[in-house]
Amino acid sequence: MHAMSVMGISKEDQDNVLSVVAGILHLGNICFVEQGNYAAVENDDFLAFPAFLLGIDANYLKQKLTSRTMDSKWGGKSEQIEVTLNPDQAGQTRDALAKAIYSRLFDYLVESTNKAMVIPKEEINIGILDIYGFEIFQRNGFEQFCINYVNEKLQQIFIELTLKAEQEEYVQEGIKWKPIEYFNNKIVCDLIEAKNPPGIMSILDDVCATMHAVSEGADETLLQKLSNGVGSHQHYQGSNIGFIIHHYAGKVSYDADGFCERNRDVLFTDLIQLMQSSDNGFIVDLFPENVQAATKGRPTTVSTKIRTQANKLVNTLMKCTPHYIRCIKPNETKKAHDWEDSRVKHQVEYLGLKENIRVRRAGFAYRRVFDKFLKRYAILTPETWPVWRGDSKKGIEHLMKTVNMDSDQWQLGKSKVFVKNPESLFLLEELRERKYDTYARVIQKAFRRHNAQKYYVKLREQACDILFNKKERRRFSLNRNFVGDYIGLESNHALRALVGKRERIEFADTVMKYDRRFKSAKRDFIVTSKFIYLIGRELIKKGPEKGQQKEVVKRKLELDHITHISLSTLQDDFFVIYIQNDYSSVLESVFKTEFLTTLSKRYKERTGRELSIQFTNTIDFPVKKEGWGGGGTRQLKFLRGQGDLAQLKPSSKVCTLTIGGGLPSTSRPGERVIPSHSVQGGRGFGGQKTQQQNFVHRPAPTRPGGISGKTPSRPAPTRPPPQANSDQNQQRRLSRSRSSDKSPSLPKDGAVKMAKQIAMLNNNNIDFMKTPDAGVAGLQRRKTGEKKPQPGSGKPKPKPKLKPKPQLPQARCLYAYDAQDTDELSFNEGDVLEIIKEDAAGWWLGRSKSGKEGLLPSNYVEKV
Repeated sequence: MHAMSVMGISKEDQDNVLSVVAGILHLGNICFVEQGNYAAVENDDFLAFPAFLLGIDANYLKQKLTSRTMDSKWGGKSEQIEVTLNPDQAGQTRDALAKAIYSRLFDYLVESTNKAMVIPKEEINIGILDIYGFEIFQRNGFEQFCINYVNEKLQQIFIELTLKAEQEEYVQEGIKWKPIEYFNNKIVCDLIEAKNPPGIMSILDDVCATMHAVSEGADETLLQKLSNGVGSHQHYQGSNIGFIIHHYAGKVSYDADGFCERNRDVLFTDLIQLMQSSDNGFIVDLFPENVQAATKGRPTTVSTKIRTQANKLVNTLMKCTPHYIRCIKPNETKKAHDWEDSRVKHQVEYLGLKENIRVRRAGFAYRRVFDKFLKRYAILTPETWPVWRGDSKKGIEHLMKTVNMDSDQWQLGKSKVFVKNPESLFLLEELRERKYDTYARVIQKAFRRHNAQKYYVKLREQACDILFNKKERRRFSLNRNFVGDYIGLESNHALRALVGKRERIEFADTVMKYDRRFKSAKRDFIVTSKFIYLIGRELIKKGPEKGQQKEVVKRKLELDHITHISLSTLQDDFFVIYIQNDYSSVLESVFKTEFLTTLSKRYKERTGRELSIQFTNTIDFPVKKEGWGGGGTRQLKFLRGQGDLAQLKPSSKVCTLTIGGGLPSTSRPGERVIPSHSVQGGRGFGGQKTQQQNFVHRPAPTRPGGISGKTPSRPAPTRPPPQANSDQNQQRRLSRSRSSDKSPSLPKDGAVKMAKQIAMLNNNNIDFMKTPDAGVAGLQRRKTGEKKPQPGSGKPKPKPKLKPKPQLPQARCLYAYDAQDTDELSFNEGDVLEIIKEDAAGWWLGRSKSGKEGLLPSNYVEKV
């Protein structure tokens, strides 16, 4: 009811629909008996209710079910005769009335649905025609004959619109190809539906017209007339009990028993007049025929109606552009993974797919007009993108040659381009997708870089808030990007295995850990969403791996058990982690600010409260109990001294650290601006790069951390990878792509400042080494041009021996590097360089084998 309301059917018409359906059901309760060789209603009580539902008179209904009016012509005069029916004829009349009412009610619902979906203006519509397909059973009757006839007609359309039309298109376009012979099933359709000479349906209608009250022997008569009429047809084969038709899909055997009886349609004009006498206007509208104007001949048969409807459907489909979906039924069990080869082959044959594939293979699978084809694939070449200026044919030829498509795989017609195999079309589509994917990645990369820059600027601000006005800052730590992974966990599976499988690693670095005697040891420091891991290395003393070092978890700290973190107010890198009811960990990391920022966020997510961070220059902390006299507390005392490296002086239970002053505690990170007129990769004021820093997508190699005299206590600042300014630099970068993917970040301070310092050191006054002025005597000698005699009685002067060059430390290049300025040195992975001067800022002065000197980033090399 709701569905009919949605389709716009009124409540009154909905009630009428239900009344008609109920009336059809109650018509089936009417039975007939024989009285004096004529039909009579067995029980008149069953007439009243269907008559009430259909709005007709019960006696009139009884009269029309048991008799009918016939027109008789004799001598040019016509006369109407009332003929009483026998029980069989009366039952057929009742069934015909029920089928007619139901059929017209169904047509009404379809028409109402179409009216509800109609649109005021004409647009492109999509219709779906669902066809069951050929029916071939052990016994095939009249129903299978009608269904297979409709499928034969639809196959004829399929041939007309695909096979035949395809070959005609090749001829029109002037395409060279080999024609394929295919079976045209029009001869089978003519065998079934033709009128002159008469086909099977015409002969069947003639037999049904001559049938009397009893249908016995009518089917034998049909077989005899079929044998006389179409017996010589090449697609017809008769038999004693039926006939065989050679359909386009194969032979189908039909049993003639019941053909004539099922083909008869006894909806005479008497029944139409009966329904038009209804007092229900809805039912009257279902039978709009003009009985008076209609001829009084015999009614149409079922085969005639099917033939008319099939031809009407064909005419409608010929106006459309059909597309086909062929469905294959793999089994009768309706289960997955059940495949019957014989059944599938049978359906493929009966659907006519083999001929379609043969024609498609011999022809061209894809065709498109020139402009649309060029517009779709113009992106494949720079000459055709974004607009090809010239003849479309020339553009397509250029495009096909650029993608190296074989000449036998495509042809140009008069208005279309034809591509033979689907694989060739897939090639074009794949190249097109790659182009769009490349451009999409460029846009995505730029957008992500922009977002990452905004995110890390915000992150640096948050990190600055933690230390603001509380701790001095290092010179190069304010504008440093946060990377997170500084030990390369992606390539270090042994370390990654020590962390929980479902734990996300937030921060990883190599730090220095100090024990109760203030002795240092390296530890891999990993922070996850739940724990802090301190991982060290132990020497295996037993077993097959004896003598090897293995990573082990030295300490595992739960974030929930951290009470607070202590730091000094100076620029050092020390911090102490306090654990509830346990000893503390004293650590030194150059990335302490990033660690504190990450830990604060995860701590709050984990515990719901802020992490307590204390700043004091005297830090007392509990230590681990080890042996006799262990345990207790220790103290770190921070004093202001000289230099940027912390000097450690342990004494009993107190360790004094001295370090020079850093940037003010109120320092904040500054934003870098790219001048619109600056050259890419150029330098700005102060020797620093003006180009914005790129987000590091790969983990940097391990950075050394330590204290005085060992390694710098802060890292060389990061620096963006260089941008190529010439084809030569581009080729060099491509040749080093393997190693540059894992290159570490560069010192951010740049090499210009270091170059100036070295130049100042080397710019000593050496005027005293110059030759003294020769004065007037020298001038006179030059004028006279006197020649000096050869020393040693004409013997050539021996060359002086060169002083041996001092042995300089050497370093092996871990990564390839392209010089970004004239004072820098380029090198490849694996090159060996001489180190002339080292500097804690991260830029060293080196010399290549060719003798060229320049600055190089220290974290790109290792000493040998």
